[in-house]
Amino acid sequence: MKRIHKVLVANRGEIAVRVLRTCRRLGLRTVAVFSDADREAPHVRLADEAIHLGPPPARESYLSIERVLAAAKASGADAIHPGYGFLSENEDFARACAEANFVFVGPPAEAIELMGNKRQAKLRMQAADVPCIPGYEAARPGESLEDEALVREGQRIGFPLMVKAAAGGGGRGMRLVREPGALLDAIRSARSEATNAFGSGELILERAIEGARHVEVQVFADAHGNAVHLGERDCSVQRRHQKVIEESPSPAVTPELRERMGAVAVQAIRAIGYRGAGTIEFLLAPNGDFFFMEMNTRLQVEHPVTELITGLDLVEWQLRVADGEPLPRTQPEITFQGHAIEARLCAEDPAKGFLPQTGRLLAWVPPAGEGIRVDHGVREGQDITPFYDSMQAKLIAHGPDRETARERLAAALRELTVFGVTTNSTFIQHVLGHEAFRSGRYDTGFVGAHTPPETLGGLGQASVEDQAILAALLFHDDALALARRGGFDAALTGWSSSYALPVPVALHDGTSEFRASVRPVAPEAYDVRIGDTSVSLSLRGLGAERAEVEVAGRRRAVRYRRAGGTLWSSLDGITRSLRDVSFRAPSERERASDGRLRAPMDGRIIRVSTQVGATVKKGDVLVVLEAMKMESSLIAPTDGVVTAVNVTVGAQVPARHVVAVVSPEAKEAA
Repeated sequence: MKRIHKVLVANRGEIAVRVLRTCRRLGLRTVAVFSDADREAPHVRLADEAIHLGPPPARESYLSIERVLAAAKASGADAIHPGYGFLSENEDFARACAEANFVFVGPPAEAIELMGNKRQAKLRMQAADVPCIPGYEAARPGESLEDEALVREGQRIGFPLMVKAAAGGGGRGMRLVREPGALLDAIRSARSEATNAFGSGELILERAIEGARHVEVQVFADAHGNAVHLGERDCSVQRRHQKVIEESPSPAVTPELRERMGAVAVQAIRAIGYRGAGTIEFLLAPNGDFFFMEMNTRLQVEHPVTELITGLDLVEWQLRVADGEPLPRTQPEITFQGHAIEARLCAEDPAKGFLPQTGRLLAWVPPAGEGIRVDHGVREGQDITPFYDSMQAKLIAHGPDRETARERLAAALRELTVFGVTTNSTFIQHVLGHEAFRSGRYDTGFVGAHTPPETLGGLGQASVEDQAILAALLFHDDALALARRGGFDAALTGWSSSYALPVPVALHDGTSEFRASVRPVAPEAYDVRIGDTSVSLSLRGLGAERAEVEVAGRRRAVRYRRAGGTLWSSLDGITRSLRDVSFRAPSERERASDGRLRAPMDGRIIRVSTQVGATVKKGDVLVVLEAMKMESSLIAPTDGVVTAVNVTVGAQVPARHVVAVVSPEAKEAA
């Protein structure tokens, strides 16, 4: 008998929207939940009804089991779908749902608990004859996981070595160690990060397999003894051990290898009595050997690539299995067509070490076209806050072959319009166009090998011609605004009763400043000088915040939007933010450090490692700030004495907030 009629989605953002859409397609009533920060979010508007959970911090809203269950009870929901992240892999939540007579759209609590701990999961997989990475898990009685024991066992295993948090995921609490002398610091750092992120500092060690690929297998099981796999996904392009681009099938997996990996993955879930959707993650060595890493007991972020090549709706499968139905298909009935690639669009700045970014979305226009799918949960005018994950959307392309999918995804990224918040779009385009990715011969070291900091810093750097176009566009937009305010014909823009004088402007692109001289020579024509180079161009409006630029007979389209003195633009698919600093006071220009340590973004203080009167050296970590699931260490800007500490653990601070002051000599802070 059918039990599920009304589903509460205990999540937010794009995954909440994704789940809600399948529920609506199946005729199920839906309930959304939201924090104060998400009152006007798309997932709230999409659901049949929505219930407020609490303040923005996740622990007071989306992570509160008590509040989520109260919302489900108040709404009359039959089932709760946790999405991914938040409570999706929390065994206490799964048990609480069952005890409150809600259908939990996920695996049994016992499976979540077992596989949620990398140490216990690995021991169980070893017992099930699933190949595992050699390492140290304190498997025998009396063995220790304390720092000293890990250092000793690390020396035995050899280097390079991975230090990994037993709990959680997302690359947190993970360190690659290449030298024996760096092991103890890596253990202490990983343990601290894991404790803050997951409430557990338990660690394991694993041999680092050089040149390996991260390949995972999608699995499904029901309550009737059926279990299948739905092929593999290659997730090797990662930054900070977090996935950026995923594809299916993997370029490195042959049909024979797929059959072997799939059989082992199914063997693994049968060994633990699993039910629902899950993912068995493997490291695939260059010689074709593969090793179990961990299991994710939920739907994965990258599940759309599997959906596109199988033609299946995995959320629908989750709901049917949770309702007691058998799997919709047997293994022989599952087929694969074409190739799919997904890119995670994140609010982050690759040039600044992938630092999370916040702000208001001034423009959001997702791409469309054959084979293109965009999963997102944002809208124009929405604030991107520091309280949740930096991923805002997923762009997925499907085609009959890998190259078609790659080209379609690259074109979709060029078409995407997202202004107001810096994203990793240019970085993704760089990866898709890189020869190592195009060839399919890449591994988990791709980002480190092919996009070092100097490369990241130069991505999207404007040419002199681009700088001239943007300077003229800024000038032209100012002139049009003046015409509108003054009520005169826009055709008079740039008109002068005498010889038109060049207008100097100074623009800052977030990393550097350049100066230009703009001289209008006709209503839509300009001469722009950048240094010793002169560029003649014409600008023709194509509608609201769109223009066509012509330079030396070559025409290019540009999309743009102004926000005060900042110009956001997309030229040839590269999004840039330029700030007019022409009238900035000289005192605000770059200058030597004044000793003030400022927060680089909005975030929560999770550690204060200093106090007033402490003597510090330049580079010492004084404060650790967390935003969008990323920790940032704030270091002393100079040698000296700490003369002020303006934060405490748990405090939420805005970007540019002075968290501490270091003075060359002990004296009262200015």
